[in-house]
Amino acid sequence: MTSKQRAYLRGLANTLQPIFQIGKSGLSDNLIKQLDDALEARELIKISVLETAPDDVKSLGEEIATSTNSVCVQTVGSKITLYRAKKKDSKIVLP
Repeated sequence: MTSKQRAYLRGLANTLQPIFQIGKSGLSDNLIKQLDDALEARELIKISVLETAPDDVKSLGEEIATSTNSVCVQTVGSKITLYRAKKKDSKIVLP
């Protein structure tokens, strides 16, 4: 992914609200499945990481991206933004 595409996705994610929270229980198989389903439906999602989470935000972002075959667009503060293009009927067209 190029820096221009990443910047475009960051701009789109600016107005998004986090739809998931990661807390003291960390990542579970069920959460990964839900994130996978959300990425399939929305393509671009934002996740909030609570202070009680066992890992730091960057490592959680990388682990989720690997588990869901997505791209970690950015991690800012306690937020993670992920992107995965749909296989068909993609709403987001990258520059």
